[in-house]
Amino acid sequence: MANAIRALAMDAVQQANSGHPGAPMGMADMAVALWGPKTTGELPAGNLKHNPANPNWFDRDRFVLSNGHASMLLYSLLHLTGYDLPMKELKNFRQLHSKTAGHPEHGVTPGVETTTGPLGQGLANAVGMALAEKLLASEFNREGHAVVDHRTYVFMGDGCLMEGISHEAAALAGAWKLNKLVALYDDNGISIDGQVAPWFVDNTALRFVAYGWNVVGPIDGHDAAAVSKAIIDVQNQSERPTLIICKTRIGQGSPNRGNTAKAHGEPLGAEEIALTREALGWTEPPFVIPADVYAAWDCKSAGTVAEAAWKQNFAAYKAAHPELAREFERRMKGVLPRNFAQTVVDTVIAADQKAETVASRKASQIALEAFTAALPEMLGGSADLTGSNLTNTKSTPSLRFELDGKVAQSPNADGTMVGGRHINYGVREFGMAAIMNGVALHGGFIPYGGTFLTFSDYSRNAVRMAALMKLRVVHVFTHDSIGLGEDGPTHQSIEHAASLRLIPNLDVWRPADTAETAVAWAVALENTTRPTAMLLSRQGISYAPKGACPAAPDAAGLDAISKGAYVVAEPTEVGLRKKAQAVIIATGSEVQLALKAQELLATRKIAVRVVSMPSTTTFDRQSVAYKSEVLPAGLPRIAVEMGVTDGWWKYGCAAVVGIDNYGESAPAPVLFKHFGFTPENVADTVQKVLAKR
Repeated sequence: MANAIRALAMDAVQQANSGHPGAPMGMADMAVALWGPKTTGELPAGNLKHNPANPNWFDRDRFVLSNGHASMLLYSLLHLTGYDLPMKELKNFRQLHSKTAGHPEHGVTPGVETTTGPLGQGLANAVGMALAEKLLASEFNREGHAVVDHRTYVFMGDGCLMEGISHEAAALAGAWKLNKLVALYDDNGISIDGQVAPWFVDNTALRFVAYGWNVVGPIDGHDAAAVSKAIIDVQNQSERPTLIICKTRIGQGSPNRGNTAKAHGEPLGAEEIALTREALGWTEPPFVIPADVYAAWDCKSAGTVAEAAWKQNFAAYKAAHPELAREFERRMKGVLPRNFAQTVVDTVIAADQKAETVASRKASQIALEAFTAALPEMLGGSADLTGSNLTNTKSTPSLRFELDGKVAQSPNADGTMVGGRHINYGVREFGMAAIMNGVALHGGFIPYGGTFLTFSDYSRNAVRMAALMKLRVVHVFTHDSIGLGEDGPTHQSIEHAASLRLIPNLDVWRPADTAETAVAWAVALENTTRPTAMLLSRQGISYAPKGACPAAPDAAGLDAISKGAYVVAEPTEVGLRKKAQAVIIATGSEVQLALKAQELLATRKIAVRVVSMPSTTTFDRQSVAYKSEVLPAGLPRIAVEMGVTDGWWKYGCAAVVGIDNYGESAPAPVLFKHFGFTPENVADTVQKVLAKR
């Protein structure tokens, strides 16, 4: 069974002339121990609960290949155990439009739980999956009805543990007592540059003991029975996640390349493959698997039985607890409650009527108060900045765990006892972002987490992975400009809004007031195919009256704002009965600056339209007709945003009032004047543009 994996890995990489054969060959016996079906022999295999006929069955165990370069291990397993991944796809490894990409991709290949490749993130995703399982079990399971009862397994290598994110994620897994998380470490001591000993000298076992993990081994990773026994022995852990250290030989079976960096990231070559086949006793030609090996690997029947048993249990649960069952089914489908649309309208109407002057981070918290009360699936958090990000609400008490590992119960807004829904991630922005991806992948929750916008750089690769996987996660990035003041250029975001807007499939919102913020949250929560970044101010922002936005508080007004840009003020709003001569486009706190400049220009008899563009990424997806309606042809456009100017020229702007250098340490009003973010400078810029026409 293990040699079938080795053969397929060698053959696919050789045919593609690209890939990583060594890790799949080295981890093959570990894979047999976890994935292999139940047998009557000495090997107590069959530890993974899954159904190849239904890769999305809810109560399956989750398997993550964190060292995603070893993708042929996973593709071989999926093919051999009976998933819809035929041999022709393995032959098409790393080719255009194949289901066997160079690194596993979620949503492309059946059975792939998450996209891995950037090392360490798979481990963090697995932590998020295990956390989601634990929280759902605490919320929905009832005595005699364990409808949420599965484990999360992750394979990882030296590279995953060298990446700093492994520290962030593993530390949190220990703190959260994720007892159903089992990580198997492929300890082969080889990376691209060779033997890792000169630069990777960690005592991994003691490191994970310090995190609060249960550590097993080192054991022989080529002894499938020993690995399987280790997995079985830790399945009754109640308080700690487990690390099983498996000593392996990269490129196992290869006479000349085994245990060398040559086996890591390049084909073995035809001659070495022939020698390896001989050494393994594997006589089949490339891409041929004997019938008895297929039969040994086949998990379809066992998977069907396992899912059928769960469905029977769920039917009994549904009979005993019908309301809970309906809510559970809704949550796992990712469908919002029926009354959500009305909740949104009510929230925006309230914002419009109150017309409060608050920082948009506070506007976000106001919206979250309504939405977290209506959506129990919202799971919030912050990277040690809760009081600054304002991601906590009355409906989201802090997540805590008892000494025995159970989820601690806290009083909700209505006094009922519930598990916490606000996570203190500590100063771990990257880990937080990747864990949120794992939570979203698992299902049952909509995760969101906060930090300062300038620290989005720490999170960036996980944000990109969320966009790549089309996950519904929300990043709350506060302190979005030089407006944060005295903390200075290290904390003042200059390039970050533009940088985030460059990530494909990421929605970026920079709302200007309480109504826009509520709409931004609503759009983010409704969007099931892309993540969202909220860029929010520290300083207070006056409410922008919606006189030019027809029926703003009702559904029509919501629709205009939700399109990413709309006309917030025409010249008539400042007493000029003439057509606009120019358009000022602004985002976030700068909308108020634009409105004041409009007033100042009116005293000079210059009529301008003010457009609020809270989401350039959303506006860019609108129809040509709508874009032309908001930004009419022939009118010069002037953009205003406290950030780099590059991204605004695509809108045909004649000028941009921005900042293309780093900030300074000073009170915000002083900085605004110093960098030209004043009504006078904006008005003068508009006037200069018109003078050139």
